[in-house]
Amino acid sequence: MKSFFIPVGCLLALTACHSLQQKQTAKEEKETWENFSYPETKKENVEDTYFGEKVIDPYRWLEDDRSEETAAWVKAQNEVTFGYLHSIPYRNQIKEQAEKLWNHEQLTAPFNVGDYTYYYKNDGLQNQSVLYRKDKDGKEEVFLNPNTFSADGTTSLATVAFTEDGSLVAYLISEGGSDWRKGIVLDAKTKKQIGETLVDIKFSGIAWKGNEGFYYSSYDKPKGSELSAKTDQHKLYYHKLGTPQSQDVLVFGGTPAQKYRYVSGSVSDDGAYLFISAANATSGNKLFVKDLTKPNAPLVTITDSFDGDTSFVSNQGTTFFLETNLNAPNGRLVKVEAKNPQPAHWQDVIAETDNVLSISTAGEYLFAHYMVDALSKVKQYDYTGKLVREVQLPNIGTASGFHAKKKEAHTYFTFTNYATPSSIYKMDLASGAIEQYWKPAIAFDATQYESKQVFYTSKDGTKVPMMITYKKGLKLDGKNPTLLYGYGGFNVSLTPAFSVVNAVWMEQGGVYAVPNLRGGGEYGKKWHDAGTKMQKQNVFDDFIAAAEYLIKEKYTSPAYLAIKGGSNGGLLVGATMLQRPDLFRVALPAVGVLDMLRYHTFTAGAGWAYDYGTADDSAEMFEYLKGYSPLHNVKKGISYPATLITTGDHDDRVVPAHSFKFAAELQSKQEGNLPILIRIETNAGHGAGTPVSKTIEQNADLQAFTLWNMGIKK
Repeated sequence: MKSFFIPVGCLLALTACHSLQQKQTAKEEKETWENFSYPETKKENVEDTYFGEKVIDPYRWLEDDRSEETAAWVKAQNEVTFGYLHSIPYRNQIKEQAEKLWNHEQLTAPFNVGDYTYYYKNDGLQNQSVLYRKDKDGKEEVFLNPNTFSADGTTSLATVAFTEDGSLVAYLISEGGSDWRKGIVLDAKTKKQIGETLVDIKFSGIAWKGNEGFYYSSYDKPKGSELSAKTDQHKLYYHKLGTPQSQDVLVFGGTPAQKYRYVSGSVSDDGAYLFISAANATSGNKLFVKDLTKPNAPLVTITDSFDGDTSFVSNQGTTFFLETNLNAPNGRLVKVEAKNPQPAHWQDVIAETDNVLSISTAGEYLFAHYMVDALSKVKQYDYTGKLVREVQLPNIGTASGFHAKKKEAHTYFTFTNYATPSSIYKMDLASGAIEQYWKPAIAFDATQYESKQVFYTSKDGTKVPMMITYKKGLKLDGKNPTLLYGYGGFNVSLTPAFSVVNAVWMEQGGVYAVPNLRGGGEYGKKWHDAGTKMQKQNVFDDFIAAAEYLIKEKYTSPAYLAIKGGSNGGLLVGATMLQRPDLFRVALPAVGVLDMLRYHTFTAGAGWAYDYGTADDSAEMFEYLKGYSPLHNVKKGISYPATLITTGDHDDRVVPAHSFKFAAELQSKQEGNLPILIRIETNAGHGAGTPVSKTIEQNADLQAFTLWNMGIKK
């Protein structure tokens, strides 16, 4: 049985511990450590056979999220973990620092619907942001307050969708962080509920059809655990107001020919067309359209392959505007007539460029958002494709927003980077004039920090960008606590954004580094594909090369380097800490995909096969996955970095069994005294809607654990 160490004095009282540390010599301090054991994790003889090869899975029993045995294991692990974390003398100090920095008014860009202007606001430390509205006289009132949905703040507000005239609103809520949602409809003026609460909605938006009803998506409730059992066939339903959910009409996805994992519906602003997207993976979709003005109109196919991603943007009568990367890896905007909407008839409105494109609409204009080395560039066009102007952004960083209804004369956008808290700007659509609309009153002086972009070379010669942010005056002596954060998958782009928890890290002298790894979307489809399936090792190599760059340039050294990532980023951390344990002192894999042979058997995991492939695909694919799967590559006799695994007991995106089994493997095989701990948040899911209080607690734990295991005693 493996052990780790906790200072006994710290378990008794934080103040006493702090005092003890000030007084004791290194020798005396060493003598205060006591040997503590990990909870016992039983092993079972479970075997799977893949292409004639047997694979042992001794901790399979931890996959049963409904068993009392698993619950007891979770409780025992948490007792050890929280005992350790709460013993770190400056953990509470970090928490208080985060609370102080977080405690300021936070606002989102406003949007106009009907007779009101709506916006989200958080007074500072509220667990969930509140949806407010103002009438035309400027009178403010609370519209929806998710802090009242549950006593502990773990029920969050997800999708909110108004009818075009603003008289009705439908919204979805998540309980305990689950991906399963409940749907509620209100009269927007009186805030009175209309009809019953809808249940069992998952991976869904809300698309109103006039004021009559709306479209939503869901799966049949699985047999077995709703938190881990596989969900496979996604369906689009229509709910007519005033009718029970049992009478909802199945619109798409109910036949073998219409079997897809991800189905969604959207309705054009004029209510004339329903667009249906159908996909089996997180990349590539088919697109269909139905004319809602004609009874029994047929479903017309726009795209019939998964070779690209295509989505509806807007329409002018019978002319559709579509955003697509089909035959344009970096994206383009096309137009086409409703009577013949297939790709053969598409005409470019905004052609593909060397930079990745995404489109939004505001007033009578199109806004083209480009990523140039992961930084924002925004251009304004009219619907003919004529360039109106390039938007002058406040600095280098990330701009988002530029949404507004067609009749509006203004739009809003937010701007942020790693050192600049998010501010809101108002733009006159006709003149292009920009004014700052709102700035946060935060106790953080951005002028004291520096954020710069560097390019480093990966193992195969590929140039990879990385943003490095730190307090000005940093000494390049190799002794700076450094947090290297990555993702590298699913076409996700890591663009600069301010974070309170990262600000707390940098206030303590920490360096924060974010590389834009292959597998992401920063350079389009080719960059994404270069980090998928049997090229996944590229992502790990890019991350390792980022660490080596930071060490070579003396920002840090292995003794002061931590790696962090969540979900697919948790896989990244798990794989790289095993491949190069010599390079890192601390590893922080969060809600990670860690069992690469079985990930596709849980919830909607099979939809990730575009990025990963599955162990069932071929003997070659199985061997490749097994070669880097974190769960299957923990070896005896190796000292791995101090590791704090985090997950949520209600995570039905990446089920917590991934983290449970990985923790058990590491604990049983770790050599030396660096701790392997797992922190399991109760009544929490994959991350969305996590209460502010839980976010602060978790990050105080992560930072305290990191600094403590770097030998920083303060």
